[in-house]
Amino acid sequence: MKGHDKVHERTVRSFSGGQQARLLLASALIQEPDILLLDEPTNNLDKSGIAHLTDFLVKYKKTVIVISHDAHFLNSFTDAVLYLDIYTKKIEQYVGNYTDVRDQITARMERENRKNALLSKEIQAKKDQANAFAMKGGNLRAVAKRMRDLAEELEEEKVDVRKEDKTIRNFVIPSQDDYVGDIVSITSLPIYKNHKVKNIKVRIKLRKHSHLLLSGPNGIGKSTLLEAIVKGEAEGISISKDVRVGYYRQDFSTLDFNDTVYESLADTMRKVSGKVHEESIRATAASFLITGEMVHTKIGSLSEGQKGLVAFATLVLTKPGLLILDEPTNHINFRHLPVIAKALSDYKGAMILVSHTAEFVAQIRIDETLDLDK
Repeated sequence: MKGHDKVHERTVRSFSGGQQARLLLASALIQEPDILLLDEPTNNLDKSGIAHLTDFLVKYKKTVIVISHDAHFLNSFTDAVLYLDIYTKKIEQYVGNYTDVRDQITARMERENRKNALLSKEIQAKKDQANAFAMKGGNLRAVAKRMRDLAEELEEEKVDVRKEDKTIRNFVIPSQDDYVGDIVSITSLPIYKNHKVKNIKVRIKLRKHSHLLLSGPNGIGKSTLLEAIVKGEAEGISISKDVRVGYYRQDFSTLDFNDTVYESLADTMRKVSGKVHEESIRATAASFLITGEMVHTKIGSLSEGQKGLVAFATLVLTKPGLLILDEPTNHINFRHLPVIAKALSDYKGAMILVSHTAEFVAQIRIDETLDLDK
């Protein structure tokens, strides 16, 4: 792209994920709607983009309904929450922001558990009394029956304790254990500024246990760079021979949406070890909450969050020497993020990470940061 004046002629697909997100927001806002519906609006936005959107929503005078897995973002402007209960299939309404609602739900669950515990104790006492009276026989059998009836009535007073969404279990991404020496060597890399490509000189070598954070604003070329590294097309960046690469793309396009989860994981296992173990595949899938018949569901039919979990399951089976992650928090339920952050922090191979979620990055061991804007 040579001239600034031609930026308006570009197709939307040619822009970065963050730039596309900004365009979508602009398209929604320019209509001056009475109700603004936002589905994961912070995905792909950089720090300044999220700050700008948050400021806009704080000042917005009309109705906003937003779905987001970014708790800090939600707490910045929301004053009510609609909770879709997966177990009761009902919508519950709460007053307050996400943190307020979380605390309300926790308190409610504690109350329900206490009530049920007291009822259970009283029910057992009635049953014990009924047994004692029944043993004595005679007229006391009628009293025993009354005790049992009271126990049944108390049983009906028990409440179904509120259930919360499950969180994935702690997991490990094994690293390629048969590799020593430099894994990645970076001497220069391209960045995009004022719609022009500029090569910058750097000197970075990644070996085992080396975690590199790649940062910079939307449109500077982070995702393009990661893809070029994986394809071996990034001039000035080389991956050593025989290094196995695990690549997490923010659009999940490393997955074949026509494959079932089982087929995708089996194909990964086959490429790594030449063998397929159904039990290991099912256990890995289950650890990412992909259970039962869902294992035989086509990936394209899964939710975006479930696709993300399948992508992480794939990384576990890949056992990479180099892990490349592009915005791994997008669409992922924030209950899972601390577990994922721990797995990445503990990863023993070389890693290149792109993420605009500061709270997530803060939980990961980062050995070096390369800010493309500087």
